[in-house]
Formats: sequence, structure tokens, C-alpha cells
Amino acid sequence: MLRATATARPARPPFADVVTLDHDGRHRRRIRLTAEGGHDILLDLPDVPDLRDGDGIVLEDGRHVLVRAAREPLMDIHAGDPAHLARIAWHIGNRHLAAEIAPGRIRIRADHVIAAMVEGLGGHVHPVSAPFNPEGGAYGGAAPTHHGHHHGHHHHGHGHDHR
Repeated sequence: MLRATATARPARPPFADVVTLDHDGRHRRRIRLTAEGGHDILLDLPDVPDLRDGDGIVLEDGRHVLVRAAREPLMDIHAGDPAHLARIAWHIGNRHLAAEIAPGRIRIRADHVIAAMVEGLGGHVHPVSAPFNPEGGAYGGAAPTHHGHHHGHHHHGHGHDHR
């Protein structure tokens, strides 16, 4: 089994092989992968990566394996105007969902419950199959792949009042 201990942006040809990974697979620190050419690869990284389409995982011998982003079932969300779309974005963010933001649309993982919520808010949902590249978050790093509240909220005083 080949072992990969680093990543590269972008991958450097000639490629030892190619792996096609969904969003969650591109954010794993340690996992066994089977590449398209049949190579078994142990991904053994010190930190969770934020791999994108075209990046590489670097094998111990220095060769690169090209990373391809897999197509996933997603939803494109549209609204009548930017303010309406921003309101829908607030509701999506309030649920801590990973989201890919582009002009005039928000792209999230396919979810019939969220689709019903968006439509109830007057938005439009269009199913798509595409690679998923959500925002990385306000503090850098990979986008969250969990659902729910697994983090703390920090509140602090400013040392003055707001009058």
C-alpha cells in the first residue's frame, strides 16, 4: 500500500494515479483510498485537508495523485431578488449547513426538508449533480461536514455600554 503524507495545490504531473472524492472524502485526515488505476493508498495527514479539484496528495516517494471532485446530489437555491436570497441564506446558516455561494444562487446538499423550508420562504430549488465546494468558514479551514451544534459560542463584553 502506498502512503500519502502531504498535499499539494495544484497537483504536479505526471500523476501516479487519480482519486475521485466527494466533499467529505476531500476533508479526511486518515483514510484508505483505492485510486482509479487500482493503487491502494493510505492517506495519513497531520491535519484535516481542504482538498479541491485539481489538488494532489503527495506520496512518500514524491509522486502526486491527482484529486478529482466527485459529482454529488445538490440543490441550487434562487430567489426573486438579492434581499430575498440573503434572507434564505440566513435560515440556511442558522442550521449550520455547508453552503457554496455564487452570484444569484446558494448551493447546498440535497435535503428534502430544507427544500420544503426554502420553498416555504418563497425561494426556488433546482436539483443538480455537481462537485460540492462550500465556503471554508469565517475562521479558515475546511467547511463543516457535520450537522448540529458541536461547537461553543463565545460571548464577550466590550468594556462599555451601547447608548
